[in-house]
Amino acid sequence: MRPKKHKATGSNDLFRARLDEIINMKHELVLLAGKIDWDWIDGEIAPLYSENGRPGIETRFMIGLLLLKHIYGLSDEGVCERWVHDPYFQFFTGEEFFQHAFPHERSDLSHWRKRLGDKLERLLAESLRVAHEAGALRSQDLKRVTVDTTVQPKAISFPTDAKLLHAAIKGLNRLARRHGVRLRQSYSRVAKAAAMMAGRYAHAKQFNRHQRQLRILRSRLGRIIRDIRRKIERQPALEEVFALPLGRASQIRSQQQRQRGWKLYSFHAPEVECIGKGKAAAPYEFGVKASIVTNNRRAPGGLFVLHASAMPDNPYDGHTLRDVIDGTEALTGCPIERAYVDKGYRGHDAQNPRRVFISGQKRGVFGVIKRELRRRSAIEPIIGHMKTEGHLGRCHLKGRAGDAANVILSAVGHNFRRILAWLRELLALFLRLLWPTLAWPAQLNPAS
Repeated sequence: MRPKKHKATGSNDLFRARLDEIINMKHELVLLAGKIDWDWIDGEIAPLYSENGRPGIETRFMIGLLLLKHIYGLSDEGVCERWVHDPYFQFFTGEEFFQHAFPHERSDLSHWRKRLGDKLERLLAESLRVAHEAGALRSQDLKRVTVDTTVQPKAISFPTDAKLLHAAIKGLNRLARRHGVRLRQSYSRVAKAAAMMAGRYAHAKQFNRHQRQLRILRSRLGRIIRDIRRKIERQPALEEVFALPLGRASQIRSQQQRQRGWKLYSFHAPEVECIGKGKAAAPYEFGVKASIVTNNRRAPGGLFVLHASAMPDNPYDGHTLRDVIDGTEALTGCPIERAYVDKGYRGHDAQNPRRVFISGQKRGVFGVIKRELRRRSAIEPIIGHMKTEGHLGRCHLKGRAGDAANVILSAVGHNFRRILAWLRELLALFLRLLWPTLAWPAQLNPAS
């Protein structure tokens, strides 16, 4: 059933403390909570619920938790723990009285992320609306944008052959125990020792011994695959359960280091792709490509993320520009006059190619366009902030849906961080202007 709407009673309680009597009502989180249109968000989420069943958790509570998590770069557990002892967090999520215990389960955050799906873009649109209303972003800043791509790494270790083979052996053993399939031998200790020695031999550049350990791991994995297939034969339920894990294990066992074509880089996250970005420190990154769009000219509140999306299957940058520009215009409601990109977008498919300017381009670049093209690289520190202060640097969410959600929520967190900084600047400016006019007692007057 649709979540209940938050209703503030405004009443006092003899045994409980009201939050508006504890906290500073000029705090930036309090001001931000008053600027977000919670009723509009609730209306956008309403179609995801049926009219039957138990009422869901209040929209403001769960959306507020998601925003706080990505604003401050916390984990699901971390934001729930901080909520208990931070009255500003409680006020932001709509509480009226101070609470001494978290009222829901941490797993509710995971359920809400899955439920929202593509509705998460509404939160990005709301962050831009709040920035515009607060004066941190102007309409003219939306017409000229910078587009770039980066890699959102997945939470996996570096996929060496030994690690992949060992992970496949452990994964099949774990699944067999869960479903009561009794194996002839698990090879757990043998595989652990072989994986450890393979790493040592590779570090010592003793590659013949290293290959011998890999052969041990491959042969043991093959025995487990054949053993499981014999045990689940003519059992349709078990065959369906084991079909996908056995396919992954067979792929890991058969693939070679420098083979062409599709490869599997993680047993538990098959969606991971190997993406080369030409970096000296990290020639290859394992995750998903993400597209980021920012305003080219610095707005009063800084650079905001106007559009963010995951790009699975590692497409060529130039082939994604048309969809990215369309998505940005739909999200902001403002047509894009000029887009600035790097050399990875050569041969792009934009609707108006004359309005797309590539780094290093000479023809048609003069005056204002030349100055704006020099600002193209300003998007790089924005991506860096999203990775260090947000969650773009490492995605812990499951599957491709988790990759897409993490990219958008990281952009939402960055925008709200910029809005909070803008509100702090406004408050400090207000206090500086008001300071000389305050009626100070003679003994406390700063001017005396």
